Amino acid sequence: MSLLLVFSACKKRKAFNDEDGQSSIDNREVQSENDAAVNDINDVVSQQNKLRGKGESVTGTTGVTGDICGLTVDTNGLSTGSIKLLYNGTTCNNRKRTGTIKLTIQDYANGKRWKDAGCVLRVEYMSYKITRASDGKSIQLDGTQYITNETGGSWLEFLILKTQASLGSTVKGTNLNVTFEDGKSASYNINRRFTYTLPGNVLTCTGEGIGSLNGISNLENYGLTRNGDEFTSQVTTPIVWNLTCGWWAPVQGEVNIKVDNKDFELKCLFAVDSQGNSVTVDPNNCAYGWKVEWKYKNKTKKKVIGYL
Repeated sequence: MSLLLVFSACKKRKAFNDEDGQSSIDNREVQSENDAAVNDINDVVSQQNKLRGKGESVTGTTGVTGDICGLTVDTNGLSTGSIKLLYNGTTCNNRKRTGTIKLTIQDYANGKRWKDAGCVLRVEYMSYKITRASDGKSIQLDGTQYITNETGGSWLEFLILKTQASLGSTVKGTNLNVTFEDGKSASYNINRRFTYTLPGNVLTCTGEGIGSLNGISNLENYGLTRNGDEFTSQVTTPIVWNLTCGWWAPVQGEVNIKVDNKDFELKCLFAVDSQGNSVTVDPNNCAYGWKVEWKYKNKTKKKVIGYL
C-alpha cells in the first residue's frame, strides 16, 4: 500500500511538472476563432435582406462593422434561406482563412427571418481552416452549430439605426471536430451566450458559458482534447472583447479548465501584461495577452501567451 501511495504521488507530481498548458491554449484559440466566425456571420446575414427580414437595405459584402478580409458570399441558395461564406486565403491580422461556412435560416419557408426573436441559424463549417502566418500553426473546424437570436434585431438595427440597445444570441454545437497542424483532432461541445452592447460607442461583446456536465455549470465548452482526454472549460468571469482591441484580445475574463485524470485545474486569466499581471484596458491601452496557471500542493506554475 505504501509503495502504491508513493507511486501515485510521483505520478501526480510528474504530471504537474510536465504540464505545458496546451489544453488551455487549444481551447482559447478555438473559442477565439469561433467568435471571429460568429462576428462574420452577424455581419453578412445583416446585409442580406431576404435573410434578415424586411427593413432598411444594406449592400455589399464588406460587412456592417468593416471589411471582412478574404471573404466572398455565394448567394445561390438565397431563395431557400441559405448562403455560403467562402474564404480565399488572404492573410490579415496574422491569419489566413480558407474553406466554407454555410448558413441556413431554419423554418425559412414558413416566414422565419434572422431579425425575429427566436430565429435559429444553422452554421456548417466545411473545412474552415485558420492558419497563423507567423508560425504556420492551424486550426480546422468541421461540423455544425446553431445560433439563436434571443433578443431579435440584427447588426443593422443595433449598429446603424440604433433602434435597440443590445443584441443577444446563443451558440450551441455538439461534437464540433477540430483538427490541429500536427494532424491530431479534438471534439468540442460549445455552449455560449453572446451579448453585444455599445459602451462609449465601442462595439463590445460579453461571452458567458451556458452548458453543464456532471454537475458543473457555466461551461463554454467540454469534450475531448487533442490527446483524447475529457475536459471541461468553465467561465468563472464573463469574457469580454471589443472592436478597439479586437475579438482576439479579450479585455476581461477568467476560465477554469479541468482535464480528466489531472489533480489540478488550468486557471486562465485574460488581459495581462507580458509578466502575467492584470492590466486595466482602455481605448489607448490593449492588453499584451493572457496567462494560464496551475497549482499542485504548494507549487505553482504559469505560462503567459501573447494575443498575436
